[in-house]
Amino acid sequence: MEAQVHIKPTIYSWSSVIFGQWASVKLTSAALALQVENAIEIASDPSADRTLNSQALDFIAQLPSDPESWRVCLTLFVRDPRCSEFVRHTCLDVLNNAIRSGSLGVQTLNAVRQNLLAYAQGTYKPLDTGLPAVDSIHLQNKLAQTLTSLFVCLYPSEWLSFFRDMLDLTAFAGSSGRENAAGTVFFLRVLSQIHDEIADVFLARSPHERKKSNELKDLIRERDAKVVAGSWQEILSQWRAKDSTVTDICLVVVGRWASWTEISLIITPTLRDLLLELVISQSNGPAASRETALTTFTEILRKKMSPAYKLELIDFLKIREVIAHLIASPALADLRATSQYDTDLAESVAQLANHSLSDIVKAIESAQDQDSVMVQGVSHLKGFLPLVLRFFSDDYDEICSTVIPCLSDLLTLFRRKEKSSVVIHEQSIAMLGPVLDAVVAKMRYDETSSWGNEDAQTDEAEFQELRKRLHVLQQAIAAVDDALYQDKISSVVISTFENFKRGGTQVDWRDLDLALHEMFLFGELGLKSGGLYSKTKPVTPAAERLIAMMFKLVECDVASSPHPAVQLQYMEICVRYYQFFDANPQLISTTLERFILFVHHDHVKVQTRSWYLFARFIKHARHHLGDIAQTVIQALSDLLPIKAEIPDEVSDNSDMSSEENQQTPSARFDSQLHLFEAIGCVCSARGVPVENQVIYIRTVITPLFSDMEMHLSPAKNGDDLAVMQVHHLIMALGTLARGFSDWTPASITSSASPPANQVSEEFSRTSEAILLALESVNVNTDVIRAAARFSFSRLVGVLGSRILPQLPRWIDGLLSRTSSKDEMALFMRLLDQVVYGFKTEIYDILNTLLTPLLQRVFAGIAEPVTGTDDEIQLAELKREYLSFLLVILNNNLEAVLVTEANQAGFANVISTIEHLAKDPSDFPTAKLAFTVLTNMVTKWGGPDVQTKAPEPTLPGFDRFMMERFSPLCWALPSQPNFDARDAQGKQAMGEASGLQKAIYAKTGEQYLSHLRNTELSGMGMDEGTMDDYLRVLSNSDAKAFKQYFQGLVQRSKR
Repeated sequence: MEAQVHIKPTIYSWSSVIFGQWASVKLTSAALALQVENAIEIASDPSADRTLNSQALDFIAQLPSDPESWRVCLTLFVRDPRCSEFVRHTCLDVLNNAIRSGSLGVQTLNAVRQNLLAYAQGTYKPLDTGLPAVDSIHLQNKLAQTLTSLFVCLYPSEWLSFFRDMLDLTAFAGSSGRENAAGTVFFLRVLSQIHDEIADVFLARSPHERKKSNELKDLIRERDAKVVAGSWQEILSQWRAKDSTVTDICLVVVGRWASWTEISLIITPTLRDLLLELVISQSNGPAASRETALTTFTEILRKKMSPAYKLELIDFLKIREVIAHLIASPALADLRATSQYDTDLAESVAQLANHSLSDIVKAIESAQDQDSVMVQGVSHLKGFLPLVLRFFSDDYDEICSTVIPCLSDLLTLFRRKEKSSVVIHEQSIAMLGPVLDAVVAKMRYDETSSWGNEDAQTDEAEFQELRKRLHVLQQAIAAVDDALYQDKISSVVISTFENFKRGGTQVDWRDLDLALHEMFLFGELGLKSGGLYSKTKPVTPAAERLIAMMFKLVECDVASSPHPAVQLQYMEICVRYYQFFDANPQLISTTLERFILFVHHDHVKVQTRSWYLFARFIKHARHHLGDIAQTVIQALSDLLPIKAEIPDEVSDNSDMSSEENQQTPSARFDSQLHLFEAIGCVCSARGVPVENQVIYIRTVITPLFSDMEMHLSPAKNGDDLAVMQVHHLIMALGTLARGFSDWTPASITSSASPPANQVSEEFSRTSEAILLALESVNVNTDVIRAAARFSFSRLVGVLGSRILPQLPRWIDGLLSRTSSKDEMALFMRLLDQVVYGFKTEIYDILNTLLTPLLQRVFAGIAEPVTGTDDEIQLAELKREYLSFLLVILNNNLEAVLVTEANQAGFANVISTIEHLAKDPSDFPTAKLAFTVLTNMVTKWGGPDVQTKAPEPTLPGFDRFMMERFSPLCWALPSQPNFDARDAQGKQAMGEASGLQKAIYAKTGEQYLSHLRNTELSGMGMDEGTMDDYLRVLSNSDAKAFKQYFQGLVQRSKR
């Protein structure tokens, strides 16, 4: 039949058929079959008319819903001459759906069975031994699926001969052998489909389907499991040396069925020997079948059974002998160090070894000392561990990773039972050493690796990920025997350092990197007690070992290695174990010399990382740098000039590698900022006189001021590069200030002290320069504002209260008309810190700037929302505004809100809070608004009353809070879209209850009268509920009223 079949004109309209109206259209079965065939052909023809194609697709989609369509489709499928493959596949799909729907009776199903079985016999079991014209793989799978659907329906009581009928296809007519390849493959496909239907654990099933599947599996075990298992033996015997495809399919089926079939019925000595022959034989076992057979072994071992039986199964299958034989085979032994090494085979064998050892460990874990399972398990453990370690030590990380799970299981066993079991204790002593040796050896870069090569970045990332997993194994070993771990790591580290001292560059960089990496990881044990020293003595034996390694690190001058990886590791270690240098300050200058060399390194990865590590090291060692501060500053001076670049789209590409990202202008500048922080730390070193501190600071900031002055004019005129240069200069000035002082105003926990007045005066020039830039540049102002905001927060620590007179200018610059809501929120957060830090000094400044500040915030809140991001920023601004009010109230500055200068704006403050408290779309903000109102009540409501009249601090505030604040508690839940079940809404109601308790505490009976006569009655609350409400409010504690109020709100919304 041609690919496109044209519909011949008939007296029947096409549309009457495409909508499935067969009952009203009298067509013969042949004519109807032709219509269906034509529709399917048109639907599959990409060149067909689009309208006709669409109608055909609609028609096909309706076929499954017609109760008679399966008859036509069955006819088309078995017809001779055959229809096209697409037509037959579609027909089988319709037929399969009809069978699975349960709409066909037993008689009908048997008729379908006879037709399909006859078709299978005619197609896959020809009368002679010639090659049959079989279906394509897709069609075979669809036919096998349809036969499986029939199996599910008929096998329990009707089609008892199902497996024998299918097995009959594997032999030619008049023969009992399994020499028919086409029929054998189809038989195996049917078995595979049956497994998927009734035993695939990844397929979701209803309780009824699970029950049905379990019944079918029981029937198979009872009736045909031996027959099926026997067929596998016959098929493997027939085809293992002839056709690897048939062999592989059979092996896959064996592995699948083994998971749910009685193991003794299917894994016989004969079948085992066939599997062993496929794995071990050099001549009769093609590589593909050998690996598939290994997978089959693994699948068989996955079967759930008791530990004792699992050990017997491992013995019966001769798993250890199989693995040992393959390890010694040329593919895995002679070719191991060559490019012809069979990594796929190695990974398959490693999977088998991993699963075997895990099963052995589980068996031992469930056993008691000296019982038979323990004895047998330990014997297996001794035999399997060397095999596992062979794959663990493989040069290919994928193969090594395959056996990590079983080693993890083994170490977990040792950790759990090492103290309670004598046998396990003995085995851990014998086995932990070899395992740790293998883990440490695997931590090393292999001989083919090249550090820092751009082409090898993926391999580098994978190796670092493997190192993390190996580190977990090391931690497990240390948890079992920390003395062994300490001895091993100390030996590796110190011997490597001594070899380097003797041999210098002749020592492989990989060995040095391994020693340094292990030394870095050792810190998890060495620093376990929180540090290295306690009153100049090591706190633990591990800390003592680590201190010895540090002395050896400096003594052997490991930093002189020319390899970048070693240099980076050296700096990381010095930073991590900075306490060593606190206790041994005589070694700091030598170490700093190395750091100075590395910050000038020509390798970009070493250079940029060293800038960060240098800043960290300087920060820890700052109190020991007095004598060398000037030397350090001079050594860094050539790295301080800033050269901005405009980032391009390529530089910001998120798909770039990490090393490429380190080379972008923005990444390099971010790293350069660490140098300015380090300079600040050096300038403020304890031994540096104040006058020298001023000189050093001036030495650094004067070139920055000159650079800024030079670029301000072009920046004003819109030069993007000049704007970016000014941005960088401002950031550098702020970072220098952060490095100089750790002091935070009003901080209780910080031991740092504020800088000397002369130093603060010098940084005042910095603040003035930044404000000048902020006020001068009118283009790309968001870039300048971001840098200025960054620096403002860092200047507070060096300027102290000197920054307060400048605060109005900072607000003018950072809260301009073009500032985004996000910028406003960020600056409000900074102001919170300033108000808290200078609460005793800021009142007059705050009184002056509060109204203009809040006006800008109100304008930002009132701006229309233009998108999701804008909506998020608006919510953040609202919360920061309320938090700012809370900071004022909590720091006893509430009077500033109602001074003569700010009284006019106080009404806007209250109305804004009221609006936010009633917003059901933002419960967190509403909750915060109620908190602010409660604080106002506490501050201005006067003393708590019992029976006396209210005495508010602000005249008339008692009536104000009853009439304005109290109704808000019901205004929020009264909103139509308020969800009483929302957890955040419930929290907001909790804060509202707190507001009511606060008002009652300040006004007493007056509030109860107001609620009864005005507020609650005006809401329509009935007398009983009202009485109950007032009783709980007046007599219960805050927690009880909170629960009552939340429950009342929920009940009222039902």
